[in-house]
Amino acid sequence: MNSVSRKGTAQWRPDVLGDGYQQHTIDLGPDPDGEGEIVATLVRHLPDAGTETEQTADTAVLYVHGFTDYFFQRHLAEHFAARGHRFYALDLRKCGRSLRAGQSAHYVTDLAFYDAELDEALRLVRAETGGAKVLLVAHSTGGLIVPLWLDRLNRARGVAEAGIIGLVLNSPWFDLQGPSYYRTIGTPLIESLGRLRATSRLPGGGISTYGESLHRSVAGEWDYNLDWKPLSGAPVRFGWLRAIRRGHFRLHQGLDVGVPALILRSKLTKFLRKYGPAADVADTVLDVKQIQRWSGCLGDRTNIVPIDGARHDVFLSSEQPRAKAFAELDHWLDWLEQYRRSEQDELAER
Repeated sequence: MNSVSRKGTAQWRPDVLGDGYQQHTIDLGPDPDGEGEIVATLVRHLPDAGTETEQTADTAVLYVHGFTDYFFQRHLAEHFAARGHRFYALDLRKCGRSLRAGQSAHYVTDLAFYDAELDEALRLVRAETGGAKVLLVAHSTGGLIVPLWLDRLNRARGVAEAGIIGLVLNSPWFDLQGPSYYRTIGTPLIESLGRLRATSRLPGGGISTYGESLHRSVAGEWDYNLDWKPLSGAPVRFGWLRAIRRGHFRLHQGLDVGVPALILRSKLTKFLRKYGPAADVADTVLDVKQIQRWSGCLGDRTNIVPIDGARHDVFLSSEQPRAKAFAELDHWLDWLEQYRRSEQDELAER
């Protein structure tokens, strides 16, 4: 079955995650960064495997991954499905399922380029679910990409009209971690190199600490495709890092995502060059103090919850903090439902 289409009804085929998961390829045309034809991939979870017909739902979830990542977290999809939500996940252009031969993994020179697949994924999700309201969930770099998109969407036509009701960010990347000079004298250098040497790689190899803490082949409990999510990370290119810093700057000026947001993060950061037990109970990728500092820039109601003992991806933490993260998620989703109901009652009374 051909699963490629830009508009109209999505065509689905079996996904690599097996029974209960299907994928649809979104054709995005020529890459504005010059790496050929590009696609994005929308994945859906069907609790009743084999169901092909449209299914209405009150709420659907659209999940967006981070850098050196793709969607493989079945337990996250199943958790939302148990709450009665339809679940979808998007592998962005040149990431995971969407990476094609000859392309640079995760490489993009403007985060606004992602609007194309985000817009189309949102359209498909709402069309498939009979106009369900959509909860956005994003991790790490996805936690920067999605708020920037929401801000543009909100200014263009309003997120309420787009059917979006809430935002859950899992350790979002809100600033450049590391010494302060990375963010001061380092940023103009990144701007210059990102313009003049966009495809050049940042010197130095990746650090595998986080990957080793996750993958079953080393010290973790999770199994995933190491070609799509290598232990040491994908190469960082100056053009991509320039786009990230521009995204950070825009966030720091203040956004208006238009919906309430839940921000989950680890309670502490530990930057470790080698794997050890400490890597299992902290964020070894981002500075959680920066997440705390900049979360108020989203521009709507925000609830920031530190999870003691969580990893960078709080939903890939060990059992106890992972359970805590899901409990906090459920508590906030219950609140969101009540909040939306009270807003609707107020509108009805006017």
